[in-house]
Amino acid sequence: MSTYVAIIIAAVLTNNFVLSKFYGCCPFLGVSKKLDSSIGMGAAVVFVMVCASLVTYPIYHLILKPLELTYLRTVAFILVIAVFVQLLEMVIKKLMPPLYKTLGVYLPLITTNCVLGVTLMNIDDGYSFGQSLVNAAFSGLGFALAMVIFSVVRSRVDDAEEETPSTFRGVPATLIAAAIVSMSFLGFGGLGQ
Repeated sequence: MSTYVAIIIAAVLTNNFVLSKFYGCCPFLGVSKKLDSSIGMGAAVVFVMVCASLVTYPIYHLILKPLELTYLRTVAFILVIAVFVQLLEMVIKKLMPPLYKTLGVYLPLITTNCVLGVTLMNIDDGYSFGQSLVNAAFSGLGFALAMVIFSVVRSRVDDAEEETPSTFRGVPATLIAAAIVSMSFLGFGGLGQ
C-alpha cells in the first residue's frame, strides 16, 4: 500500500511530469489561457493516459517481451495512444464543439508530448499493472492540477499587463509565470523520501 501512496505523491507533486520532466509543455503553455480549457485538457490527458496504460502494459509484457521485440515498444505505444487520442478527438468534436475548438492542435500533441513519456516510464520503472494504472491516472491528475494552477496564474498575469514592462509582456511573462509555478512544486521534493 505504501508503494501506491509513494507513486501517487510522486506523480502529482514531486515528479509532476509537466513541471519536473517537461513532458507536455506545448499543451501546457498553449491551452492554459482559460480555466475551462485547462480542465478539459487535463481530463483528456487523464482519460488517454489510463486507457493507454491499460493497453500498452499487456502489449509490452505479453507480446513484445516474450517475442523479444521490445525495441518496437515506442512504435507500438504511439499507435495505441494515437488511436485513443483520435477517438477522444472525435467524441469531443461531436459532443463539445467549443472545447474542441479551444483545444485545437494541442489535443493531438498529447500523444507524444505527455502520454508516451508516462507509458514508457511505467515500463522503465518496472511498475506492475496496477502500479502503472495508478501512475497513469495520477500523472494525468498532476498534469490537470498544474494546468489549473497555471491558468489561474496566467489570468492574473494577463490582467496585470499594464503594470508589466513592455519587454516582458506576452510570451516572456507566460514563461516566467510557468517557471514560478514549476518552482512552487519543488517544495514538495522531500515528500517522496
